[in-house]
Amino acid sequence: MSRGLLVSEWIEQTGGAERVLDRLAGLYPDADMLCLWNDAPQRYGSRRVRETWLARTPLRRRKALALPLMPPTWRVPRHGYDWALVSSHAFAHHVNVGPDVPKYVYVHTPARYLWAPELDARGDNLAARLAGPPLRAIDRRAAQEATRLAANSRFVADRIERAWGREATVIHPPVEVAHIRSGRWERELTDAERRALDTLPTDFILGVSRFIPYKRLDVVVRTGELLGLPVVLAGHGPLEEQLRAMAAVADVPVRLLVQPSDALVFALMRRARLFVFPPVEDFGLVAVEAMASGTPVMANRIGGAGESVRAGVGGALFDPSSPAEIRAAAAACAGLRPEAISAHAEHFDATVFDRALREWMSPHVAPSAGATVPRSTA
Repeated sequence: MSRGLLVSEWIEQTGGAERVLDRLAGLYPDADMLCLWNDAPQRYGSRRVRETWLARTPLRRRKALALPLMPPTWRVPRHGYDWALVSSHAFAHHVNVGPDVPKYVYVHTPARYLWAPELDARGDNLAARLAGPPLRAIDRRAAQEATRLAANSRFVADRIERAWGREATVIHPPVEVAHIRSGRWERELTDAERRALDTLPTDFILGVSRFIPYKRLDVVVRTGELLGLPVVLAGHGPLEEQLRAMAAVADVPVRLLVQPSDALVFALMRRARLFVFPPVEDFGLVAVEAMASGTPVMANRIGGAGESVRAGVGGALFDPSSPAEIRAAAAACAGLRPEAISAHAEHFDATVFDRALREWMSPHVAPSAGATVPRSTA
């Protein structure tokens, strides 16, 4: 039996990269797991997840400060493996498993603060600009070591080609479309969550994301104001107090639901009139979840979400800076049928990801006989 290694940057309680790693862990249950640090130690049960030396330092969880140390940390040799599968959105693809070991890299994005600083504030300062050229050269060299590259969207594949000079196969991330459509998640709602749902307006605009600047939740509020509809924002993050201040002066009621469960998010998606998704995202997994719920999505026309939110089928694309486009996109979504929106989302179901990933890795890695891919509960 071959010995494999699954590699990820870091593991958190929630996140799109974590959902991908969940699927990889189910597909390859015998593989060892390695990350910089693991902040969700119960996520994989009794399965051991090895951490790097950074986990034992004050830099744990301090991603911006730890970034310069990540490339040399990944270069520490990892011996004894027959193959490696890497989930990378910063420098995990630098992992050193030896020159003769096939290394497959699933790329959420080349490090955005290096290659797309306009989308990542960490790249918009003097220190980052000075360090950028040598780090980009190191990053580009490390990318040449990969046996194969896969990108989570065509948008990211194009960035890979510009940054690293390599082609990547597009494999969209796994979304639990069948589970969302089934409604089985309703049994997971707590009594408190059901009471919270009962207090919401019957018609509202929804935004779901981390509460951080680039997610542009201000656009969700502006959309509600332009349409004269209440707004619900679900998520968590450092901008919570700023968003509460915005809600207090908004022209429409704005409700914040902090750290919602998956079940509560799915319930919100099913009830919302519109799901508004303004950021420039590499893919936009949450937008597909909204479509699986039968809710039309208004998504930024720039970025990976434009590959899943098919205009006239799953929703509409718009420029978040244009009130006229916001109104036009909302009007275009009004006539879409929930059944058709939900059926469109099936193209991104997790089982589609499973087949594509196994085929992509097939030259060197046989499917695991013990593979199980249970629904993520994180």
